[in-house]
Amino acid sequence: MSSSNLIPDLEKLAARMQGELKFDSLSKTLYATDASVYREIPLAVAFPQTEQDIQLLIDFANACQTSLIPRTAGTSLAGQCVGNGIVVDVSKHFTQILEFNAEEKWIRVQPGVVRDELNRFLRPHGLFFSPVTSTANRAMIGGMVGNNSSGTTSIVYGTTREKVLELKVLLSDGKPTVFGQLDKKAFDEKCTLTGLEGDLYRQVKKELSDPKNQENIHKHFPKKSIHRRNTGYALDYLVESEVFADSGQPFNFCKLLTGSEGTLAFTTEIKISLDPLPEPVDIVVAAHFESIHQSMKASQVAMKHPATAVELMDKIILDCTKESIEYSKNRYFVEGDPMALLMIEFRGQSLEEALGKGKALVDDLKAAGLGYAYPIIEPDRTASAWSLRSAGLGLLANIPGDRKAVACVEDTAVDIVDLADYIDEFDRTMEGFKQEPVHYAHAGAGEIHLRPILDLKKKEDREEFYKISKASAELVKKYNGSLSGEHGDGRVRAPFIPMMVGEANYQLFRRVKSTWDPKNIFNPGKIVDAAPMNTFLRYEEDMETPVHKTELDFSQVGGILRMAEKCNGSGDCRKLPASGGTMCPSYQATRNEKDTTRGRANTLREFLTKDTQPNPFDHPEIKEALDLCLSCKGCTAECPSNVDMASMKAEFLHQYHKTHGIPLRSKAFANIATLNDLGGKMAGLSNFFLDNKITGKALKTILGVAEKRELPAISKVSLKTWFKKNYDSLPGKKKAIKTVYLFADEFTNHNDTEIGIKAVQLLKKLGYEIVLPEHEESGRSALSKGLLDKAKKHAEANVRVFGPLVDGEHPLIGIEPSAILSFRDEYPRLVDKSLVEDAKKLKFHTLMLDEFIGREIVAGNIKAEDFTSEPKTIKLHGHCHQKALSAVSWSHKLLSLPENYVVETIPSGCCGMAGSFGYEKEHYELSMQIGEMVLFPAVREATEETIIAAPGTSCRHQIADGTGRKALHPVEVLWEAYRG
Repeated sequence: MSSSNLIPDLEKLAARMQGELKFDSLSKTLYATDASVYREIPLAVAFPQTEQDIQLLIDFANACQTSLIPRTAGTSLAGQCVGNGIVVDVSKHFTQILEFNAEEKWIRVQPGVVRDELNRFLRPHGLFFSPVTSTANRAMIGGMVGNNSSGTTSIVYGTTREKVLELKVLLSDGKPTVFGQLDKKAFDEKCTLTGLEGDLYRQVKKELSDPKNQENIHKHFPKKSIHRRNTGYALDYLVESEVFADSGQPFNFCKLLTGSEGTLAFTTEIKISLDPLPEPVDIVVAAHFESIHQSMKASQVAMKHPATAVELMDKIILDCTKESIEYSKNRYFVEGDPMALLMIEFRGQSLEEALGKGKALVDDLKAAGLGYAYPIIEPDRTASAWSLRSAGLGLLANIPGDRKAVACVEDTAVDIVDLADYIDEFDRTMEGFKQEPVHYAHAGAGEIHLRPILDLKKKEDREEFYKISKASAELVKKYNGSLSGEHGDGRVRAPFIPMMVGEANYQLFRRVKSTWDPKNIFNPGKIVDAAPMNTFLRYEEDMETPVHKTELDFSQVGGILRMAEKCNGSGDCRKLPASGGTMCPSYQATRNEKDTTRGRANTLREFLTKDTQPNPFDHPEIKEALDLCLSCKGCTAECPSNVDMASMKAEFLHQYHKTHGIPLRSKAFANIATLNDLGGKMAGLSNFFLDNKITGKALKTILGVAEKRELPAISKVSLKTWFKKNYDSLPGKKKAIKTVYLFADEFTNHNDTEIGIKAVQLLKKLGYEIVLPEHEESGRSALSKGLLDKAKKHAEANVRVFGPLVDGEHPLIGIEPSAILSFRDEYPRLVDKSLVEDAKKLKFHTLMLDEFIGREIVAGNIKAEDFTSEPKTIKLHGHCHQKALSAVSWSHKLLSLPENYVVETIPSGCCGMAGSFGYEKEHYELSMQIGEMVLFPAVREATEETIIAAPGTSCRHQIADGTGRKALHPVEVLWEAYRG
């Protein structure tokens, strides 16, 4: 039945569900891909609220001959979440912890519980759920069960399959059923049940009691010594139970369901076993090697030691980290230019114990002649080192051009004793395809993630995609390994399963699937009966990528469409507030896929690729997807692929305005500096109209500003005017330490003049000469509203003014982060080609005021002795652009200068105001919701004596509106602390 014929039925289904059912163009686009190379537009997307909703979906799928594709975070690499049926997203509502028994060390949860969030709940009880994937801050337990996830510590703790005790599922007839451990007697009793549940037990008894089937399983499945075995259905685990062998192991259908990728039943509750927290002190030996072969041999040595993780990164990935704003900071331990690096974790009750284990390994590696450097990373820095490893998948998307590291042979696992030989042979095989593959991940578990570099837009590379995958499968079979170690079969490996387990076992898989799911409603085409693995790809064959003329320069990545294409779906933007970082604030509040960087990138890619409009940007779907983007710039640093959504939003608005015109509110905000200039001539009268209940309310109504917002007052005198009149008479040192150029941004100039005055007074007293040339506004407000023509004029004027003046000895400094950091971020991509080199030069000598003072403290030019010794406590909230393009640590250093000042950085992301976003009527509630996630509670918990500090003007206004507390700029705090 065609999807259009099902619209009336979908509408009826939507009316019966307590949750949502969406089948609009945008929703289907958002769920057409996951983190794999596949794309297929689904029939609809469901967000069930209750088990009854899922039963309705099962009834609908049975009646209408469609399917259900279960999905949590959508980080699947093999295409498990892609299909033409109804995608059922349980990540929004099935997120509850249902039951917890600390004494017996188990917990029962719904499938949408995030792994790291679960462990935050468990930590006070001394327990944790041990499988840890690189996606652990957004991966959900349901997805981990579906894929049998394992992660870095599986060499100690095993895989998810070993942790699953019970599963509550809905069978294909809609009946709720609980599967758990059974002894032989209980198993036989299950075989007497009527209906589908009884059929399942009777079938498995019949099939696995057959000596021929047992022989085929033992002979053709991967080696039992490989604990990461995910090829096909896990019948090799069931056949080892006491029902079919003299093992004493209970029978449990959870062994089969774990790793079944949602193809047999729909899981609604999961009971898992827990482990005691690992020993508290961790160190990492970062062993450097001149070849991949050496690192593989070293991993065998490492596995003879009590390591808790043995992880590989190769030169290709390490080179990618050099270009990442965020991850380049974490390369501090890399020595020279290694071809491979093993990160080997040891734990202990004390640092001495952990170091002893690490040094013993280093001694063995040296004795074996393996490696050339062995730095040991101690506990205070291990997290940043591991973040480098975790970012591997996303970082690979930074390879320039359309050739990318493709997930197709990345999940093979072999016995550790075979690993070095297997990798050598794999690399020789890849040489035959003229490939230099990427190597990374779980060396200690015998599983190296291997990726060829391919352009799947090209027909010949799509053919290579298949040929390489087939050659890899043949090689894995030679070593009796597992084609899938943890990422699953999905669509990419399923076609090779007959080769891996033999035709008889494959037909057994098909019979299992048919018994559990006779109408094929559960995630069809995964594991069995899959389409050819090089079909339904994300890009059309021999597709020429459209190039769109843009105002911002995206040429470094090949245009705005290729910027969107950099998103590979890894879903880092789905992390929740407790995981730290900024990206994506609107998703953290709404939990809607639409509000992730990934969702927005998918939308842009879909509609800019299928370019049928006179204005290719004129799509309401793009406008809706980008509406709640706060342009926080978190993605420019925290997304491993560096997808720059803030710039793409600015460009989209610019292009969209060409067809639809510029809204009045956007014009007003974009021209705020001009309006403040005019208002400043009669500041008292202007502020009266802004603050007056009648006129202020009328103005807010006209502009669509939230009634509860306080409009910023205009200062009686601008900073530029005050500077001209007063600077020469300010006290200072006879000989200046250095000369700096001050950028009087439009916000400090007219709204926060007092902050600017204190900054000038402080710098002058500390011995700095300040020059404030005539210059234009930054253009930040125009950028945020898509008025790029206007922003470009300001940028070019400012580059012409400051370009000839500023250098390493005479930096440009600014007070408002969003304004001054425009010089670093957008200016080189916005100005005319003739000014690009000047803009690039200027960006390297442009500093936030906090950054400048922090550097001068490090240089010894500003000393604590000049400031008070009175004790004070400060809570600091950093600005989003500062976090992405500079560092909050500079503000922390500035505030920590007085010897008895204790500074705590609030672990907040975006404050929620984001320039004008939080002022806008339709965004006000979301803005406050974002503030309530971390920032507002932290401020409210502070004592009255605690100083609240925030460099951003928007942040200070948000804090005032949300908590009633006044936040100070860090330079105000330092000025008050100055002894002079």
